[in-house]
Amino acid sequence: MPFAKIEVRRSRPPSEVQALIEAVYQAQRVALKVPENDRQIRYIEHKEEHFAVPPGKSENYTFVEILLFPGRSLEAKRQLYQEIVSRFGEMGIAADDVFIILNEPPLENWGIRGGQPASEVNLGFNLNV
Repeated sequence: MPFAKIEVRRSRPPSEVQALIEAVYQAQRVALKVPENDRQIRYIEHKEEHFAVPPGKSENYTFVEILLFPGRSLEAKRQLYQEIVSRFGEMGIAADDVFIILNEPPLENWGIRGGQPASEVNLGFNLNV
């Protein structure tokens, strides 16, 4: 049940936006083994003056932040990073212009399924990948 945000500072046509969202979704499916249709991904386009680009990065600088349940192995995370970078690369975004960060709040910090802590719910999928 990852929640992902893709943040950019330049406008893209709707087809490219959907391709970026799909790239993150497919990377999560491959690396994290998320269930099919578990697609909670937002695309946020900032005004240029609201999004500073680090030195040495281009206008294609793309920040991806993923909030996910804890439990994935370092190997799964490595695969996730590589999958995202590779898929973005196919769309013309250089590897050096992609920055990814994962946040893994403890299960008790997730209120799901009518306000229950995720630590008390059968999630229906394996987090230990």
